[in-house]
Amino acid sequence: QVQLVESGGGLVQAGGSLSLSCAASGRTFSFYAMAWFRQAPGKEREFVAAISRSGDSTNYADSVKGRFTISRDNAKSTVYLQMNTLKPEDTAVYYCAARRAAYSSRVYRTANDYDTWGQGTQVTVSS
Repeated sequence: QVQLVESGGGLVQAGGSLSLSCAASGRTFSFYAMAWFRQAPGKEREFVAAISRSGDSTNYADSVKGRFTISRDNAKSTVYLQMNTLKPEDTAVYYCAARRAAYSSRVYRTANDYDTWGQGTQVTVSS
C-alpha cells in the first residue's frame, strides 16, 4: 500500500482560495485512483472529488463543482485539490484516499471504495 500525507490546510476568509496536496510514498503512484473526502464536526465523511489513475477522468460532489479542481502529478506522486470561492460550509477536515485501480480511467466516489487514507488536514473558512 501507499502511505499518504496531506498538507496545505489552514484558515481562510469566505471567497478565498486554498490548495491542498497529498504526497504518496511506498508504491507505484500511477497504479492508484485517488480522491478527497471531508468530514465536518458532527457529520459523516463525505465525498469531495476523485481522479482516475491516469488523471483523464475526474468527478466532483455537486456542492463543490465549479469551485474545486482535483489534479495529479504521477511523476511527483502527488494529488492536489485547488479550492476556490470557499464558503463557511466547506469547513472540515479534508482527507486524501487511495485505492489500486485495474482500469486507468475509472473513478470511485464512495469511502468504502478506498483502503488507504491520510491523516487529514483542517480547512477552516470564516464568514
